[in-house]
Amino acid sequence: MVLRKSQDARNGIQVIARAAAVLRILKGSTGMSLGQIAERVGLPRSTVQRIVGALQTERLVVASSGGAGIRLGPELHALSEAARFSVVDVLRPLLQRLSSQTEETVDLSMLRDGKMVFIDQVPGSHRLRAVSAVGERFPLATTANGRACLALMDESEARSLIASEGSPALSKKVMAKIAQIRQQGLAFDEDEHTPGISAVGLGFVDLKGDRYAVSVPVPTSRFTQQREKVSAALRLLRQPIEEMLG
Repeated sequence: MVLRKSQDARNGIQVIARAAAVLRILKGSTGMSLGQIAERVGLPRSTVQRIVGALQTERLVVASSGGAGIRLGPELHALSEAARFSVVDVLRPLLQRLSSQTEETVDLSMLRDGKMVFIDQVPGSHRLRAVSAVGERFPLATTANGRACLALMDESEARSLIASEGSPALSKKVMAKIAQIRQQGLAFDEDEHTPGISAVGLGFVDLKGDRYAVSVPVPTSRFTQQREKVSAALRLLRQPIEEMLG
């Protein structure tokens, strides 16, 4: 009896581990087929099909519209809300300090369903300042925060997300920038997404593996004079973020 209970416990742990692996593979994806998931997690397609079926029953994954495959479901997003808000609460003092140092608006955003979603903001003190609404969704390829998160991914994932947003020419341009971002530690949008606004972004990952970015948007008219000041302040933010998020 004791042996049977021990075996059941091991089987249960294995099932949870496999389900978690499937969910991690789907993170940031707009849809993957069962075959693609099976290849990425290294499991038989039949096993993945059973796991995905169970996850669908709990609405942790759903079938994408238009036949794009399986993606993360609404129940998983609902379960993660409490943790997401805690990230906002933990980092708020750092955002306020950064805004005070630079006098510019500071944004916190997270990668969700292939877009950057703004989850917090500290407005700058300049009379002319850049402001976006919390909850607004921005693309990845043409924004500083999006590029900062793309630089955290492996090549294939980044290339796939970039390709979904634009032309091959854009993909080539952004992939080249990603290499620079990894070297410099910061991403830039120089009047590329919104005319008249430039930005600097710093990407990071929390303990759950979710990708975030702190970005500082600046009116392009003063970006040249602010670029080094903002960049230096953002670089100094990396260590405190890592310490506060564990």
